[in-house]
Amino acid sequence: MNKIAGLFIAISSFMAGQQQMSLLDCEEAFQKNNLQLLAEQYNINIADADILQAKIWELPQLSAQINAYNPEGKKAFDVGHAKGAGITQLIYMGGKKKNEIAFAKSNKELAQLQFSQLLVDLRTQLRAAYFNLYYEKQKLDNTNKQLGYMNDLLDAYRVQSAKGNVSLKDEVRLQSLVIQLNNDKLSINKNILEFEQNLKVLTGISDDIEPQLSDADAKGILAAQPFGDEDELKRKALENNSDYQYFLKLIDNSKLYAQWQKSLNVPDLNVGAGWDQNGGTFKNEVNLMVGIPLPLWKSNQGNVEKANYVIQQNQKNADYQKLTLETKVQAAYKTWKSQYDQLAEIKTTDLTNMELVYDGMLKNFRKGNINLIEFTDFMDSYRQTALQIYDMKNEIMQSAEQLNQLIQTKIFY
Repeated sequence: MNKIAGLFIAISSFMAGQQQMSLLDCEEAFQKNNLQLLAEQYNINIADADILQAKIWELPQLSAQINAYNPEGKKAFDVGHAKGAGITQLIYMGGKKKNEIAFAKSNKELAQLQFSQLLVDLRTQLRAAYFNLYYEKQKLDNTNKQLGYMNDLLDAYRVQSAKGNVSLKDEVRLQSLVIQLNNDKLSINKNILEFEQNLKVLTGISDDIEPQLSDADAKGILAAQPFGDEDELKRKALENNSDYQYFLKLIDNSKLYAQWQKSLNVPDLNVGAGWDQNGGTFKNEVNLMVGIPLPLWKSNQGNVEKANYVIQQNQKNADYQKLTLETKVQAAYKTWKSQYDQLAEIKTTDLTNMELVYDGMLKNFRKGNINLIEFTDFMDSYRQTALQIYDMKNEIMQSAEQLNQLIQTKIFY
């Protein structure tokens, strides 16, 4: 009874450290918990603060003057007979504030595009890790199934070898196959740990994630094809890719900056009013004050020229980004197409037949209808083929995700 209770506790502890999650569950956790995404969101808030700051005018300046020494009355700080006050306000000319606000709003749009691109990139990493983990788990189950039989068979041959009923050569042949399977398992477990770690960081969930993806759903994802040919996919990418849209928006942003810098060459006005008790022509004199810098030269010309060069630079960068994006879409589509066609050549009946032959080989070997050499040769071939098929399926999903990352709109139907 105690052994059963202990086993139940061990199983419960193992399950408590795991969460079965669908891809949708992982994406929801990702958007809710991902620290990189949450940190990037603040850049939009910072841009909002910059817009608020751009709308604020300089504070008015209040000045006052009092008498320090009256030489006629020989009196210091003769405040009763000589004092004055004034207030001035800087008035922006040439549309400076309007241009500054427009530039700040453009910066917010850039921050939003950066956030969108980060969201796409991290979501792609999430989905890639999820599919990687799913297929590594499939490979692990298949490898464990083979190992279970081969270990039992090896134990039996060791007993018979010790008795002299079978040759040591046959035992070593089986042991070699078991070593290969264990090496496969070691490599698979290493990959699983890596993908589990990636999912934990991306979703913010500390437990190990067990992919909850049915065979039907997996087949549906594999069977999906992109809508449109290569040229259509390029067009959609240029319309929707946030990274490329960022470079286009950067051209507009640099034009707004250049316009703002140009407006800084226009002199501003200082307007104010002043009161003087005895220092003017009249007693208690109230005066209007206006001040403006003399525009003898363009004080911001260097920044204007620099801003114009930035426009040209951003245009070239946008052209480069367009070429790069189109090339990536072309390569990603061709990669997906070749992998899809390669898997399509393997019919469902072929996979079924492979499993039937596998079961048949096990039965016939037990009955002594085939010898050990034939059996181990087949098992080694089956081992490699099974791993390759799982990798082929996974690579199709990874290629599809790369296309989704580049085009950033629904293309698989």
